[in-house]
Amino acid sequence: MSEMRKKRPKYLNLFQIKLPLPGVVSFMHRVSGAGLFILLPLILWLFTASLGTPASFLDFKAVAGNLLVKLFLLAALAGYCYHFCAGIRFLFMDMNMGVDLPAARRSSVMVIAGAAILTLAIGVKLW
Repeated sequence: MSEMRKKRPKYLNLFQIKLPLPGVVSFMHRVSGAGLFILLPLILWLFTASLGTPASFLDFKAVAGNLLVKLFLLAALAGYCYHFCAGIRFLFMDMNMGVDLPAARRSSVMVIAGAAILTLAIGVKLW
């Protein structure tokens, strides 16, 4: 028992922990959700500017035409697609589907691939 206590770390260093892929997907789902929440005012402003008066639409076009804003919106789109795909994965896991380790790894890869494909398809369409 005393040998077990000596081997335990005294602090938790998150940079040294090797998370499995399902753990990374879960962590990134939380990060993408927080990022989308923080970006919500900007996204709502852009949406209202695009649907308002013709003058506000011209303001929207001026802002959204900038390359940095386009890249920023593409990153927000990627976060949304990832959060959407991971959310579907967690809904299935809440129904006890795919909770064993091999299925969780497969679904994690599917989340990453699905988010990349969705981001690419929608990004090309919108760019």
